[in-house]
Amino acid sequence: MTYDEFWGRYLRAHSRPSTRLLHFAGSLLALALLLAGLLTLDWRLLVLAPVVGYGFAWAAHLGLEGNRPETFGHPLWSLVSDFRMLGLWLSGRLPAHLARHGVGRG
Repeated sequence: MTYDEFWGRYLRAHSRPSTRLLHFAGSLLALALLLAGLLTLDWRLLVLAPVVGYGFAWAAHLGLEGNRPETFGHPLWSLVSDFRMLGLWLSGRLPAHLARHGVGRG
């Protein structure tokens, strides 16, 4: 599978807006914890960052989307795609990607 094929699969695995919102919340909190950990040199915050990020995402998949997180099959592509999806959302360009891959309202 190419990354482009994976990207479409990734977006379809995040078809619900609530799933994406939990992903965005987890990613932003993880980034904030990472930054705080680096600025304060507090290793506990650095350890907590991925726990929070993945916790929000996995809860969304299990509780809302009802599917298996893509992290288990393609961990690196999934991480890259999570931040790609966040960046596209923040820039207002995510709806076009969702539509192109057959995902409902963005």
